[in-house]
Amino acid sequence: MWADVDVRLAVLITGGKDSALALHRVLRDGHKVGYLVTMIPEREDSWMFHFPNIRLTGLFAEACGIPLVKAETSGVKGEELEDLKRLLAKLDVEGVVSGAISSEYQKNRIDRICGELGVRSMTPLWHEDPAKLMMELINRRFEVIIVGVYAYGFDESWLGREINQSTLDALGELNRKYQISLVGEGGEYETLVLCAPYFNKRIRIVQSEVVWQRGCGYFSVTKAELIRDL
Repeated sequence: MWADVDVRLAVLITGGKDSALALHRVLRDGHKVGYLVTMIPEREDSWMFHFPNIRLTGLFAEACGIPLVKAETSGVKGEELEDLKRLLAKLDVEGVVSGAISSEYQKNRIDRICGELGVRSMTPLWHEDPAKLMMELINRRFEVIIVGVYAYGFDESWLGREINQSTLDALGELNRKYQISLVGEGGEYETLVLCAPYFNKRIRIVQSEVVWQRGCGYFSVTKAELIRDL
């Protein structure tokens, strides 16, 4: 963590748990967050960016009262990094925060972009124990649901499931049987944050549908709104 809390930051946000927890860490430590940044991939198999329900980051940003800047990207490997670089280059910030935990692919590329732009790269969750990170989410009362599953061991019943102690126990069992990452950073599953400690409102799902085929799928939120019932 940087000692200088006056550094103005942009935080990469997907609406999922890792970026939401990284944002929590920098806000907790008194850093100035000028922008949330979202890249919206046009394809599901983006190498770098979250896909399920990514457009809900507008509600996420409104819920925590921080301006959102966003851009679309083809999701093609290599090109999507240049799209992110162009977006970040427009911002008046001195550092970029990401929710990387153990993915060298993700961290190295964000580090490189930050180096080229002359800003700092910050990964507050980097190499922390996955079980402890999951417990932090639960203990700090983040409301998180699973919205995509893409690995052997998951079935359709996981979609829409809230992350709580029971879910963490079940993920632990999948980890023991199939080596699935507890935090899903290998792409095994994706999440959506409906409420966080820094939210002024929470996200309420109004309409949704499950898309399932060939042993994997996602929980698509087709309509959502902000409410004050925290």
